[in-house]
Amino acid sequence: MIYELYYWPEIQGRGEFVRLALEYAGAGYVDVARGEGKGQGIEALMRGLKDAHAQHLPFAPPFLKHGKIVVAQAAAILLYLGPRLGLVPEEEAGRLWIHQIQLTIADLVAEAHDTHHPIGVALYYKDQKPEALRRAEEFRETRMPKYFGWLEKLIARNDTKGGWLVGKSVTYADLSAFQVVAGLRYAFPRAAAASLRKTPKLRALAANVAELPTIEAYLASSRRIKFSVDGVFRHYPELDDPE
Repeated sequence: MIYELYYWPEIQGRGEFVRLALEYAGAGYVDVARGEGKGQGIEALMRGLKDAHAQHLPFAPPFLKHGKIVVAQAAAILLYLGPRLGLVPEEEAGRLWIHQIQLTIADLVAEAHDTHHPIGVALYYKDQKPEALRRAEEFRETRMPKYFGWLEKLIARNDTKGGWLVGKSVTYADLSAFQVVAGLRYAFPRAAAASLRKTPKLRALAANVAELPTIEAYLASSRRIKFSVDGVFRHYPELDDPE
């Protein structure tokens, strides 16, 4: 049964965390809003958000349809997909631990987003630039290093010594760690490079994920949407290096 992913068609955003898992596993899926066939396109996405009869109505994309199952929120989608795609340990404790890591990565993504929208999502960046400069400084100097340092500790404490966050094989948390590293390298190239110099294991994990055959092929394909100033990770030079 094919997975149906619903997300905005022109940005990576939070939908990319789900795409990476599906692409790594070679799962059959349709990126619905990016499609041009019958029942696809942005209209299909909007119908899913306004379904008057849906009991499990998503608040916002991404959401996933799999048969009669509808799951929203990237972390919840990955919790659902993990065991089906072989991206979590078999035991429940391990699956829950991967989910906890993913939720913390979601917190990091939210904080990265709030550097350019610290006052309100409905406002333009130019309308909150002074506040964004202050928020970005705290993120660069304190929050990003703290998150990266925590991920570094998890890799170091992994008893299998395989270079992954948990166990000896790739989980969806590793794919998500790669994505935040890639996103922050785009948004904050100077600050991210400084943090990654202090977290060599995380840097190596990101490089190893990029070299996984299915991920490498995906990153080189047209399916991988480029980073831009319309997504979660946005590069405004003054937020990275105000001097």
